[in-house]
Amino acid sequence: MTPDTLSGLPTLDFTGDFWDALDQLVARCPIVIDRPKDSAHPRYPSLIYPVDYGYLDGTTSSDGVEIDVWRGSEGSTRVNAISCSVDGLKRDAEIKLLIGCTPDDQMLILAQMNSGVMRAIIVRRDT
Repeated sequence: MTPDTLSGLPTLDFTGDFWDALDQLVARCPIVIDRPKDSAHPRYPSLIYPVDYGYLDGTTSSDGVEIDVWRGSEGSTRVNAISCSVDGLKRDAEIKLLIGCTPDDQMLILAQMNSGVMRAIIVRRDT
């Protein structure tokens, strides 16, 4: 790792493809779960999280906060999909990492993300 002249943080020298780079990011940044499975959203109490939801500590996403993650029931730390969403309320778009999510977990996440003013797709990893 080499210093990043903009942030002063080490630059991660990724190897492999897009999915490998995501796995390396997850391996180097702690997962923080601030909304456990079956908990309610802090502002929208009727919205219940179908799997653990949180973020990668020490990262930054396009919305200026950490990269969001869904952690599924598989128990692994492998990124097996990403969600791409458009939020009509916030007028933004972003990706979230799906880590260790089974196909059933992915369908629950997709259903939740397509409720209300948000629309999303899931891009699954081939292998």
